[in-house]
Amino acid sequence: MVGGASYLLAASSVNRLAMEFFDFMAEEIRDYAEGQWNLLIENDVVGNPLMEDAAKLAVQNFSRALLRSDTQAIFALDTEGNLAMNVGPVLPSPEERALLRSLVNGNSREFLTVKIENKTRVAYTIMFAPFSWYIFVTEERSQFYGAVEQIFRTSLYILLGALIVGVLLMVSMAMYLTKPIEMVVATMRHIIDSNSLTEEVPVYYKDEIGQLSATFNYMLKTLAEAYEQIKHYAFDTAVARKREMKIRNVFQLYVPNDVIEGVFVNPERMLVGNNQEIAILFSDIRSFTTISERMAPDDLVNSLNRYFSIMVNVIMDRNGVVDKYIGDAIMAIFGAPVAHANDALAAVLAGLEMMSALNQFNQLQTKLGAPEFHIGVGINYGIVTVGNIGCDKKMNYTVIGDAVNLASRLEGLTKKYKEAVLFSESVYEKLPRELPCRVLDRVAVKGKSQGVPILTSRLKLNNAETEAWKYHAEGVKLYYDRNFQKALAVFEKILIILPKDPAALRFEERCRIYIKNPPPPEWDGVEVMTEK
Repeated sequence: MVGGASYLLAASSVNRLAMEFFDFMAEEIRDYAEGQWNLLIENDVVGNPLMEDAAKLAVQNFSRALLRSDTQAIFALDTEGNLAMNVGPVLPSPEERALLRSLVNGNSREFLTVKIENKTRVAYTIMFAPFSWYIFVTEERSQFYGAVEQIFRTSLYILLGALIVGVLLMVSMAMYLTKPIEMVVATMRHIIDSNSLTEEVPVYYKDEIGQLSATFNYMLKTLAEAYEQIKHYAFDTAVARKREMKIRNVFQLYVPNDVIEGVFVNPERMLVGNNQEIAILFSDIRSFTTISERMAPDDLVNSLNRYFSIMVNVIMDRNGVVDKYIGDAIMAIFGAPVAHANDALAAVLAGLEMMSALNQFNQLQTKLGAPEFHIGVGINYGIVTVGNIGCDKKMNYTVIGDAVNLASRLEGLTKKYKEAVLFSESVYEKLPRELPCRVLDRVAVKGKSQGVPILTSRLKLNNAETEAWKYHAEGVKLYYDRNFQKALAVFEKILIILPKDPAALRFEERCRIYIKNPPPPEWDGVEVMTEK
C-alpha cells in the first residue's frame, strides 16, 4: 500500500510538474510576445508589416531558446488554422492543424493529447490575442510521461524491496522520492508566481530529480541571458530604425527617395553617372526683377513659396523630380531616377497643368494686392548624363548634357513666340496624336547651327481653335514647301477665325516678305536665334 501510494503521489507530482513547466513555458512565450507588442505600440509601428514580422521573429527565436530536448516543439496557429510560427522537429499537416484549431476554445488554456506526424504528443495551448495566435507547447507522450514510467518502475522495485526488508524501508524510500519532487514543485510555483528568472531549484540528490532540477536551473539562467540580449537587440533595432527614418525624411527634401534607396543598397556607385533618355522641363517667372522691385522682401518670399509649392506639386503629381531652383526658375526632370511609361507626355502635361495652376495662384495674388506671375515653360527630350555629380565632399543629383541646354533655350523663346509652353520635336514624337499640338517655327537656338522644329500644345481646344489649328498645319506645310502665296491665303483665313493669333501673324508677315523677295535655294526655313 505504501509503495502504491508513493507511486501515485510521485506520478501525480511529476505530471503536475510537467504541466506547470509547460504552463511556465507558454506564459514566458506570451509574456515575451506581449513585450514585443508593447515595443511596437511604444514606437508607433503597429500595422507596419516589417516591424510586426521582426517582432514575430523575435518571439520565434525566444521560443527556440526555451526548447530543452530534441523532441520538444513549439508552434503557433492563427485563427484560420494556418501555421504562424514553428520551432522544433515537428510540422503539423493541414489536417492536423485543422484538428488542433477545432480543439482549442477562445482564450482558455487547454491540455491536449493529439497525434502529430503519426506520434502521440501532449500539448499545452494558450492564446495570444494581439497576434491572433494559439501557441502550442508540445512533447512526445513517451518523453512527457517518461519520468512517470520511470517512477513506476522504481516504485515497483521499492515495493518489492519493502516486502522483503519491511515497512520501515518502504516509508524511507517513499520519503526519499517525494521530498525532492515537492521541493522542485514548490520552487517552480514560486518562480511562476514571482515571474523571476533569478530563482534556483535546490539540488539535493544526484538522481533524475536532481538532474531535472539542475537542468531547470540551467534553463532559467539561459533564459535570463537570452531575454536580456533580446531586449537589448530589440531596443537597438528600434532606435536604429527610427534614426534611419529621420535621416531619410530629411534627405528626401533634397534628393529623390529612389536615389536614397540606391545609396543604401549600393553606396560605392554614388559618384557614377549613367546616360539615359529623359524629359527636361525649365520654367521661369517673366520680369521677376521688376516684380521683386515692387514687393516688400517678406511678401516676395511668401509669394515665391506659395508659387513653388503649387508648381512642385503639379510636377510631382506627374512623376517628375525637381532637380533644382535657379533663382525664380525651376528645373525638373521626368524619367530619372526611375523611368515611366511616357515621360515626355508627363512633362508636357505637367507644363500645361502648371499654366492652369498659375491662374489659381494669380487669383490669390490679386486678392492680396500682389502682382501676378507670368511664366514660360520649355521642354526637351533626349539623352543626358544622370547621377550624383560632384566629388566626395560635395555632390548634387542632377542631369547634364546638350538636351538640358536646349530645354533652357526653349523656355527663353516663350517670350518671343508669345506662348506659355514650348517643346521640341523630340518631345512631339513621344506624344499621342490626340493631344492637340501646333508647329510654331524651326529655330537654331543660340550656340547651335542646326535648326529644330518647336511646338506648343493645349489640354483642350475650343471650336475656333480646333478649326484654326487644323488650317495652321496646312499653312505650315505650304510655307516650308516654299508655296508662300497659298500659305498666305491659309494664314489669312486663320486670322479671320483668331484675329490676334501670334503664330498666324508671324507666318503671314514672313509669307508677304518671301513673296516679294524669295529666299535663296538653300533656304530651309530655320530662324537663327542670336539671344538666349
